[in-house]
Amino acid sequence: MNKMKISPPAYPTYLADNMAHGMTLRDYFAAAAMPLFFDNEDSITENNLMWVAKFAYELADQMMQAREE
Repeated sequence: MNKMKISPPAYPTYLADNMAHGMTLRDYFAAAAMPLFFDNEDSITENNLMWVAKFAYELADQMMQAREE
């Protein structure tokens, strides 16, 4: 898997330290992709959860790369 540059925040919150906190854009993309894998609750099994999570992050990495092009 291709390691991306630092992911910008999806919904930044700036605290007293003036640093962005919160979910990264990569995390947001991965979470947004996950529903694509499930037709209904019956399709969610313990055996496929890790595969889905890993593939969602692979898709997120591709989205991050596409937005840089």
